[in-house]
Amino acid sequence: VQLQASGGGLVQAGGSLRLSCAASGRTNYILGWFRQAPGKEREFVATITVNRGTPSYADVVRGRFTISRDNANKVLYLQMNNLKPEDSAIYYCATGVGDNWRRWQNWGQGTLVTVSS
Repeated sequence: VQLQASGGGLVQAGGSLRLSCAASGRTNYILGWFRQAPGKEREFVATITVNRGTPSYADVVRGRFTISRDNANKVLYLQMNNLKPEDSAIYYCATGVGDNWRRWQNWGQGTLVTVSS
């Protein structure tokens, strides 16, 4: 599977963005979003299962971010509301399991999100 993230940009604190991740090839995987800020380790944001679409979120984004997937069109989404400056990072989509980024594969190229205060 190949993944390509898009939708990042510059937004003011309190604003919203929706990220997309287009997939090609097999897509019957658990999909997830991770992010990496400058000088920091990559961190888990959210995952979603294949068929039931059961989401899982990091505590720092729960209640503000919503992960979803369109299996027919092979697209993964991340709706981000009430954004904070600390949400600024490069956001990546990938396949895998769990919240440890080292156990994930097929990383997309990432999309930059910048939240101004």
